[in-house]
Parts: sequence; C-alpha cells; structure tokens
Amino acid sequence: MAVFRFRMYWLGFLLVIFTGSLYAQVDTSKILHATDTLPVKADTALRIINLNPYITLHVDSSINYDLDINKDSSRYYWFLRNAPVGLRINKDNGVISFKAEKSYFLSGRLKYDQEYKVQLGVQNLSDPREKVDTFFTVVFYNTEIVLSKLKPSVSSLIYIDEGDTLSFKVQCENGSFPIENISTLVNVPLKNYVAINKCNDEFSWVIPFDFVKETDSGKVKIFTISLISTDKFFNRDTALVKVIVRDALNFPFRLQEYNKVVKDIELYTTQLKFTFKELDKKVKSTKTTRSTFDLASGTTAMSGAVMATSTSESAKNLGKVMPSVGVALVPVKEAVSPVKTYEQNSASLVRTSIKRLDYTLSDNALSGERDPDILTKITKLRNELKQIQVQLLDIPMVDTGEMTKEQLDEYFNNPKVNKKYKLSKH
Repeated sequence: MAVFRFRMYWLGFLLVIFTGSLYAQVDTSKILHATDTLPVKADTALRIINLNPYITLHVDSSINYDLDINKDSSRYYWFLRNAPVGLRINKDNGVISFKAEKSYFLSGRLKYDQEYKVQLGVQNLSDPREKVDTFFTVVFYNTEIVLSKLKPSVSSLIYIDEGDTLSFKVQCENGSFPIENISTLVNVPLKNYVAINKCNDEFSWVIPFDFVKETDSGKVKIFTISLISTDKFFNRDTALVKVIVRDALNFPFRLQEYNKVVKDIELYTTQLKFTFKELDKKVKSTKTTRSTFDLASGTTAMSGAVMATSTSESAKNLGKVMPSVGVALVPVKEAVSPVKTYEQNSASLVRTSIKRLDYTLSDNALSGERDPDILTKITKLRNELKQIQVQLLDIPMVDTGEMTKEQLDEYFNNPKVNKKYKLSKH
C-alpha cells in the first residue's frame, strides 16, 4: 500500500493530493543460482520511483504527471478507483491527467472543500501478485472566494415602543465557506436578551418600561446591534440593526394605580354610606319625636274645642284650659327635639357625594387593559375623590361596624329612603 500527496491550482480551483508510505507485494521465494561459487541475488521489489510530496499547479494550468516504476513499464498496467470526474490515468504509461472544468462545480458533480479518496494501483500483467496499491486524497478550493453574508429578517432601522418585545432572526447567505460563528455586540447595556451565535438564531429582548429616561432627548433612546460573522478562514461580514425605542405608557403599572384609586373610592364610598345611615337615623328619630308632640298638641286643642261645647260646666272649664296646654307643648317640642337641620343637610350632602362618586367610577371605567386614556381617567378619579373629601371635611366619618357592604347598599337604595331625599316637583 502506498500513499502520496500533491497539490494543484486549476482554473481558479485548488487540488490537493496527500501522500504517505509506499510498498509492493512480490514473490521472493525464487532465488537465481549460477554456480556454487556465485553469490545469491534476489529480484528487486516493485516501487514507484518519481513521487514528489507536493505538486502545486497555478491557475489556468493542467496536470500531466508521469508516474514511473523501477521495472520495465511495458509489462505493467496502471488503474484508478473512485476517481472524481475529470481525473484520468493512462493504463499503459501511468500518466495522471486532470483538467477541471468549471461546469463540473456549477453542476454539483464536483464540490469544494470535500475530500475525494482515490485508489491507485500498478500491477504486473503476468504475475498478479506483483503489484503496488496506494491511495491519494484530492481537495478542491475555490480561489475566487465569495464571502458569506448575514441577512437579518428586519430592516436596518426599527421603531419600537417600551413594553414590546424586540425579536428578529438572522439568516445566512453562504458563499465559498459557510459561516461558523456569529457575535452579537450592543452599544448600550441590555439585560436579559437572547444573543445570536449561529445562523437562524433569534435575537429576543423584552423592552422594560423604564428604558427611556427623562433625560433622553425626544422621549426616545437609540442603540445599535452589531452582528459579526466569521468563517473558518476568519473572513468577516457585519450587519447593523439600528433600534429606536420610544417612550410608552407602563400599562401594567398604570393598571395597578387605577385599581388602587378605584379601591380607595369604593372604601370611602362604603364609609360615606354608613355615615349617611347614622345621620338618617338621627333625622328620622327627631322627626318621630316631633310628630308625636304635634299629634299630642293637636289632639289636646281638638279635645278642648269639643269639651267647650259640653253642657257640663266642669267640662267647659276644662275645654277652655286644654288649648293652652296644646300651645304649651310647642316650646316643649322645640326644647326636647329641636329640628336636626345640620344632620338633614349633612345627610343630603353625603348622599349626593356618594352618587357623584358612583357616577365618576362608571364614567371613567376602562375600556381594556391597554386603555389609551388610562392616565386621564386616573387623574379624574383622584381629583374627584380629593374634592369630595375636602367638601366633607367637617362631617365625621363613622366606621362601618359589623354591617357588610351589601347591607349598606340595601339600606342606601331602599325606596323609602330614596323617596325621603327625592326632589319634589313643586
């Protein structure tokens, strides 16, 4: 078995053939004898005598390499196995010839950067045991190098808002040598982004809402993503993606803020409803007492008038006194149960405030989790709550006690209570 190597450039292609050791199998059992006084002489082993370790051919050249052996070549023949297209050997004289047509590579019959292992042999025509077997490897390189290119799946300029996800893939347009590594460089510090290391990888980064600072001009922040590719020969290609991040509303945070304002309003409304209930109870108690006095006074006056028409002198005298008793009950009524004007007005004001807060909540309800008017609605709710709190500053708030929100709503919406505070037509 023999291995030899040579390298050649051909029409813009490089052909490399690797070599090694060389040996032949021959039958040395036969020894020539002349006389007893002559020395013994063995046949010489078959070998190839003109091998070079490297052969280099320049562009626009062809190879015609004449292999030779140490014996009469007319008694031997040469052969190749697994030879790539275009590589031939003359079986009679051992001349290796090769002419690489570019069409071989364009059609795919030959490929660059691929090893072709070719078996080479020379054998005696008369004695098949006398032969040399070897192999060589052919590699073609394209001297007209086409650089591989990076192709991001987005344009070179991207506009994006805070809270969105920046995501794109990078494809590779392979040239002479495929891209083996991609480096991702960003000119600003980013956190928790997925970098690109090879072709078809995806860059991904969730943009935080505080990425654009108050000091950034125009409420935008600009940075550049540089993608640098290299092949095995360190040929480079660079793709740039310029990203413009616009300031955007932090909807998750604003939604939490909105829910907190709504919760504060609902809690304050519940306190107002219980306060209204207590004020209404005082007004109702006073009204009952005063009604009792009015009924007693009216009954006394009526009784006196009836008794004054009686035939009995004593009854007439008592009838003259009883109207005075009825008149005397009036100052007693005012002393015992004065009109609760403050409570009445306070209850009416609290009830009106509750209605205003309910209407404000309904009017500023969100249309969705990303309502574009969420900031305006938060401001309106907060201002309305503050205005009512200032308006009711002199009215002491009463704890809801053991009553539930449902019980307070039932009392507040009771038809009798509504009728009491309902505006009259006249």
